[in-house]
Amino acid sequence: MTRSAPLLELVGVDARYGPVQALHGVSLSVREGSTLALLGANGAGKTTTLRAVSGLVRTSGEVALDGRRVARRTPEAMARAGVAHVPEGRGILGDLTVRENLRLGGYAQRRRVGRDDLARVYVHFPRLAERERQPAGTLSGGEQQMLALGRALLSRPRLLMLDEPSLGLAPLVVREIFAILARLNADEGLTVLVVEQNAAVALAACERACVLEVGKVVLEGTSDELRRDESVRRSYLGY
Repeated sequence: MTRSAPLLELVGVDARYGPVQALHGVSLSVREGSTLALLGANGAGKTTTLRAVSGLVRTSGEVALDGRRVARRTPEAMARAGVAHVPEGRGILGDLTVRENLRLGGYAQRRRVGRDDLARVYVHFPRLAERERQPAGTLSGGEQQMLALGRALLSRPRLLMLDEPSLGLAPLVVREIFAILARLNADEGLTVLVVEQNAAVALAACERACVLEVGKVVLEGTSDELRRDESVRRSYLGY
């Protein structure tokens, strides 16, 4: 796999919610097979950046996937193009079973999810196999996050975008989830773009990171570079 080619590229992207401008000329790229974290305080524009890629917010500027402009495509078209977006709150259907939720993962690609597909997910998330006939609403928070990730993987994405996957979870569960993401990246070349307020976890898990403030990218570089940056240490790492 060519790791130097950008799978996703944003150039001068603005985004608005009605009269409120949330992004101001955001430019960033995510290389094929790489991992990138978006860091920043609440309201910095991290979630809006993911929504701009997914077609969930009005944008101007250029969004390109694999070299093709995709700005203003619908969320359904982006999903069919290989972008899986796991939002904050996970978006699972609590009244459906674990298995039924997982089968919805094939909907974006208009294909039936078979036993082999489910088995692949259960390799990464064995607890879902144990609970596949339970209503999803009865799962713990960590198990619900695993279910949301498993469902996203069943769309066979090229780019997996995660919004605050550690929110509300115990540290042990957070480490487990990020370890699974690392395996998917290393073993399958899955490209990952993650929004995360836990900067220490994000920088440990991702190769590169960008820091957003009030809708603008103010810092970017390798995770090691950002860990050494005094402003990042003081603002996000607490030392």
